Amino acid sequence: MSRSVRYTSSPLLASKTPVWRSKLVVAAIALGFMGLAARAAYIQVIGNDFFQRQGEVRFARTLELPANRGRILDRNGLILASSVIAPSIWAIPEDVDHDPAKLKQMAKLLDMPLADLTKKLNEDKTFVWVQRQVDEPIARQIAALNIKGVYQRKEYKRQYPEGEAIAHVVGFTNVEDNGQDGIELAFNKELGGKPGSRRVIKDRIGRVVEDIGDQVPPVDGREIQLSIDSKVQFFAYQKLRDAVVANKAKAGSVVVLDAVTGEILALANYPSYVPNKRKNLTGEQLRNRALTDTFEPGSTMKPLTVAMALEAGRIKPETLIDTGPGRLTITGSTITDTHNYGLLTVEGVIQKSSNVGATKIAQRMSAHEMWDTFTAVGFGQKPQINFPGAVSGRLRPWKTWRPIEQATMSYGYGLSASLFQMAHSYTAFAHDGEIIPATILKSDEPAVGVKVFSAQNAAAIRKMLQMAAGPGGTGPKAQTVGYSVGGKSGTAHKQVGKGYASNKYRSWFTGMAPIGKPRIIVAVMIDEPSAGQYFGGQVAAPVFSEVVQQTLRMMGVQPDLDVLPQVVAQSVEESF
Repeated sequence: MSRSVRYTSSPLLASKTPVWRSKLVVAAIALGFMGLAARAAYIQVIGNDFFQRQGEVRFARTLELPANRGRILDRNGLILASSVIAPSIWAIPEDVDHDPAKLKQMAKLLDMPLADLTKKLNEDKTFVWVQRQVDEPIARQIAALNIKGVYQRKEYKRQYPEGEAIAHVVGFTNVEDNGQDGIELAFNKELGGKPGSRRVIKDRIGRVVEDIGDQVPPVDGREIQLSIDSKVQFFAYQKLRDAVVANKAKAGSVVVLDAVTGEILALANYPSYVPNKRKNLTGEQLRNRALTDTFEPGSTMKPLTVAMALEAGRIKPETLIDTGPGRLTITGSTITDTHNYGLLTVEGVIQKSSNVGATKIAQRMSAHEMWDTFTAVGFGQKPQINFPGAVSGRLRPWKTWRPIEQATMSYGYGLSASLFQMAHSYTAFAHDGEIIPATILKSDEPAVGVKVFSAQNAAAIRKMLQMAAGPGGTGPKAQTVGYSVGGKSGTAHKQVGKGYASNKYRSWFTGMAPIGKPRIIVAVMIDEPSAGQYFGGQVAAPVFSEVVQQTLRMMGVQPDLDVLPQVVAQSVEESF
């Protein structure tokens, strides 16, 4: 029998606790500490994956190393778009030193009200963007203020030196440097490159403590060289803008194509926008009207109608067409000319722009034959160019055509096309009967086209276009000093709802120069001129003349005409 442990000689203080209980408590405590030691060893050495992940979630970060976005160049190497360093200002609101003088100076540098800045810095957040992508000199001045809790992140933003003149071609990027329109969108992947990465550990306030893992360097985006000539583009935009303003028009577009290579030399629209300023951008001004807007082409379709009849052998250039008395009734609908031209040759039909003459030529063709030719030159199909927003227009299946619809299509009503499609279709005349592919990227090789008309018939059409742009034609104002030109004007009532507006017109002119061996094709469209003139030969032809002359001079094309004191301009009113 064991005796109780005596801690003192006093019987009052004597402990009745057995020895084994004390040993048990000590053993239990020792086992507990051993368990904790084992658990700690397991966590630190063996089963530490979970805790490492949790630590990484809280402190480890993968920093994206942005790739420098590739430049966009014109055909001569002039920079149209490039990236520049533009740091972004951010802050941790709870850490910001609210020094009134410093904050006032910072608000002034950022060009924002002090109240807005104070509101951002008082938000209950651990992170807030103060302003994205500020100019580098401004960022340096903000850094010099040394405001606690305010930091900077290195970013890039796009600069567009050519401004509004080429905005619809180049497009723009958003604040994340992703393309939103134009070439920036079409070649976003190529321009953007591939960002790199850097694995780091950050402290509570976002400072990098150390690097962990391997660093992946960024791959910069590649350069994109366009077929656009910035000088031609600027001049075309300038003359278009002046014409829209002078004619009190709603809008306008110009397309300039190289008739040999198929390159787009200019693609201008007005109104435009400044791509360097993203504020107040709306859909109306962002629209690339030359590619996105479709319209009934009107009289500019007549050369195609005549060309297909020549190709089918139904007519010859000297074939006589009776257009008297200036009107023609088909299934209850009457087609009219502005004048009674009487007996005209096929050449005269194009020169005088006779609707009756074009209809009688179309009546010698089947609907299927007309549809085949319209399709062959690109109508009713999306243009095969790498550019966002290009539309196909409207060309209904030939089986659904009524006789009156076949008639109206001969002079450009009942189908729709964009200005770019009209310019592209005329490559069949300029390139000896071949429709050639268009490109917005620089190409030094002559284009290989698809035969639509014979070279002889294409030359015959060019002669008719020259007559139409000469004295007695509908577009003599298209003539230019030193160069022979040919082209066809067009005027059409705008469709509003289910009918046509009596006082709203679209005016255009499509042609080429020099007419003997075309080097360029130019198409001009003026939307809703309202200054008293609305015929394409009066409104659009002068823009064509100026753009042709300047473009050919810039391209170094030798004049093929003697320079005369003045251009002869005896015009007739076209039928529409």
